[in-house]
Amino acid sequence: MSTNQLIGVVLLVVGVLLLYFGWQSSQSLGDQVTEAVTGRFTDETLWFIIGGAAAVVAGGFLALIRK
Repeated sequence: MSTNQLIGVVLLVVGVLLLYFGWQSSQSLGDQVTEAVTGRFTDETLWFIIGGAAAVVAGGFLALIRK
């Protein structure tokens, strides 16, 4: 396994964890109230979801692409 593939797998795991924490955060009472009033999630929740999605995409690219 090359270094790029190893980094890709690590990014995939980190991305999945960030998405999980973002989903958990979006289900909290405070975030539900904020979404009901403003129509969007809190900034912290959005960063978890955006960061997780970016890490999953980058990790998938690095893990699956071979030189």
